[in-house]
Amino acid sequence: MSTKFGAYCGKVLKVDLTDRTVTEYPFTDEERELFLGGKIMAAKIVYDNITEKIDPLSPENMLVITTGPMNAVGAPCSSRFNCSTISPLTGYYTSSNCGGDFGLHLKRAGLDGLIVTGKSEERIYLYVTPDGVEFKNADALWGMKTGETQQAIPEKGGKFVIGPAGENLVKYACVISGERAAGRGGVGAVFGSKNLKGIVAYGIKSPEVYDKAKLRKVNKEWTARLKMHPTTGTQLPELGTAGLVTTMHSKNLLATNNYRSGKYEHFEDVSGETLREEHLVRNNGCTTCPIRCARVVKVDGKEVKGPEVETLGLFGPNILNRDIQSIFDWNYEMDELGMDTISCGNTLSFAMELNEKGMWDNGLEFGKIDNIRSLLDDIAHRRGIGDDLAEGSKRLSEKFGGKEFAMNAKGMELAAYEPRGAVGQGLGYAVANRGGCHLNGGYLVVMEGLGLSINPYTTGAKAGLCAMFQDLMETCSAGGNCLFTTYAFFPTFLISKPNGMIARVVNKVATKIGFAISLILRVPTALALHLPFNMLPHTKAIAAATGMKMNFGRFIRIGERGYNLERLIDVRLGVSAKDDTLPERLTTELQIATNPKSKVPLDKLKKKYYKVRYWDENGIPTKKLLKRLKLVK
Repeated sequence: MSTKFGAYCGKVLKVDLTDRTVTEYPFTDEERELFLGGKIMAAKIVYDNITEKIDPLSPENMLVITTGPMNAVGAPCSSRFNCSTISPLTGYYTSSNCGGDFGLHLKRAGLDGLIVTGKSEERIYLYVTPDGVEFKNADALWGMKTGETQQAIPEKGGKFVIGPAGENLVKYACVISGERAAGRGGVGAVFGSKNLKGIVAYGIKSPEVYDKAKLRKVNKEWTARLKMHPTTGTQLPELGTAGLVTTMHSKNLLATNNYRSGKYEHFEDVSGETLREEHLVRNNGCTTCPIRCARVVKVDGKEVKGPEVETLGLFGPNILNRDIQSIFDWNYEMDELGMDTISCGNTLSFAMELNEKGMWDNGLEFGKIDNIRSLLDDIAHRRGIGDDLAEGSKRLSEKFGGKEFAMNAKGMELAAYEPRGAVGQGLGYAVANRGGCHLNGGYLVVMEGLGLSINPYTTGAKAGLCAMFQDLMETCSAGGNCLFTTYAFFPTFLISKPNGMIARVVNKVATKIGFAISLILRVPTALALHLPFNMLPHTKAIAAATGMKMNFGRFIRIGERGYNLERLIDVRLGVSAKDDTLPERLTTELQIATNPKSKVPLDKLKKKYYKVRYWDENGIPTKKLLKRLKLVK
C-alpha cells in the first residue's frame, strides 16, 4: 500500500514461518494518523489479530517489529525501533524498544513494519531487503552468543539476533542489535520458540519527507536544545544513566538488599562518578544520537558497552555487591547470552532472600559474587538451579513461596527505583501495561527526585501526572525517538537551578494541579499548540516530516489512544484491577521506620488513577472513553 504522508514507506510485510509465505499487511493512512507508528502501530496489529488468551511460546503468537516516522529522516536520537508480542514472562502484551541500527535498515529496506507469525520447522534467520524476504538456514548459528552470531551472518545490514537464552526459552530472554537490547518481556524467547535465530535488514534509501527545509530547521534546533540542556547536554554525556546512582541513594530510591532499603552504604563504589573516573574508556551512543550517553568499559581487555543504571543498581546494591568490575563482566555476559539484566538481577536477589530465609537451598547469598558469572551461563542453558531461575521471580514465588518479597508487577520484575521513596513511581509500576516497568509506568520518579523534587510521598496529582507522562512517552516512542529526548521536556531553568525559587514553586504547585491535568487528558485537542521553550520539538518534527496536523493536544491524544489499546489487549488476556498490584513489602512495610508515609499507598493512588483514565472500578476502559479515542464506533 502507498501513503499520502511523508516519512513513511507505506508498506508492512507479514511473514508466516510455517508455510514460508510473505504477504503485504494493510495499514491505512487513517490508521497512521490515529496510531502514528512504532509501539502504537504494533498494538493495533496485535489487537486486530490476537483476540483470545494464547500460549506466548506457541506458533499462534506473533512478533510485530515496527519503525516510526522519525526513523531515517535525520531527527536526533531516532534510531529506536519496537518489537511487540505476547510476553512469555507475564502472559500479557509487551513492547520492547531497541537502539542499534536494525530499525534504520528496516526503514531503508522500504518497510514501516514486519510481522512474523507461525513456527519454522528448520532453524532459520530472515534477510529483509527492498527486494523481499529470504529464509536462511541458521543451523551453523545455533548455540552462538549474540556478538558471534552478528559477526558470523554474512549479509550486510542491521542485525537483530538472539543468544542461547532465547534458544532455550528463558522467560526473560532478549534480542540484540549491535550492542543494544530489546530487553524486557522475553521477546527473545518468542524468537526461539519460532526457531528464529534473528533478522537482518538492509536498505539504503530513506523515505521522502513532507517539508525538507522545515524538518531540517526543526532538527537543527532540536539537536541544539538537547546539547544545551543540563540533563541531555551535560549529565548524560558526562556520567550516563549511571550518574543517577548517587541521586537515587541520597533520596531513598536505590533498591538495596532486595528492596529492603533505598540506600546502600557503598553506593560510591558502583556510582557513575566512579565509573567515569576509574573505568571509562570513552563515550558512545546509538546511531543519530547527539547525547552519547553510553559508556565504554573493558572486560577481559576488550572494549565493550558499559552497564546502565538499572544493571548497576540490581547487580550492585540490590545484591549487596560493591565490585563495579564484576558488574561490567556480568552485563557483557548477559548481552552475549541474550538475557534481560533487570529481570535477571531481580530474580537473583529474590533467590538470595529465599535462601536466606531457608525457603530454597540454592547456595546464593547476598554479597557473594564468585559464583554469579557461571550461574548466568547456567540460566541461559537451563542447567541446575538455572532452570528455575530462568522462569523469573513470579514463578519462583509460586514454587517456593515468598510472594510478598518477589519484586515484580504482573510477572515483570521492577526496575532499580525503590518506589517507597517515590510513590508515584510505585503507582506506575503497578498499572504499567507490560508489568513492572519504570518507562511504561510513566517514569514519574524523574519528578519525584531525579529531576524535579516534588513531594515523593504525597498522592496529590500523582495519578494525573502518571497518566500524562505515560501518554507523552507512548507517542514519543511511537514516533521512533529515544525516550531520553523527553528529559528535555523540563525547561532548562528548572533543572539548572533545582534549589532556586522557580523550581521550589513548581515543585510545590505540581502536586496541586490534578484537576488541570485531568482536563488536559480529557480534552487534549483544545491544546492545539506547540509547547513553549521548545519543550517538545517532537510535534513540530512530526508535522514537518509527515504533513500531518500535529500539536501538543494531538500528540498526547495519540499516546492516550495507544496506552488504552495496550490495556484492551491485556484485558482480553485476563488483566483487571486485581493485577494492578505491588509486592506487600512495598505497600505494607515502611522503608523508613520513623516515616509512616514511606510505603506506597497503592489503593488510594489506583482509585484516583482509574478515575483520571476514565476506567471503571475494575480497571477496564469505559465505552465512552473508547468512543472518544476512536477505538470503537
